[in-house]
Amino acid sequence: MLAPENPLAKSVEVANGVMRVALEDGRRLEVPIEWFPRLRDATPEQRRDLRLIGGGIGIHWPQLDEDLSVRGLLFPHPEDAQRVS
Repeated sequence: MLAPENPLAKSVEVANGVMRVALEDGRRLEVPIEWFPRLRDATPEQRRDLRLIGGGIGIHWPQLDEDLSVRGLLFPHPEDAQRVS
């Protein structure tokens, strides 16, 4: 069993400018895709083409070469604001 600091996604939806992530522990996240330039600039079809990776520890968009960790969505670091996806 994974420690609580390793949250797992069970589903992800990207629509209407928002990424919605349902976690295995029942929590739900809503994050604006504006925070992620590759998602923001992608077509709706590219945004829908996603995979959960690592048993749910991350999300991968193969057409965009974009990977996000669930932990990073829950606990962002201030320096992440300076980084461009």
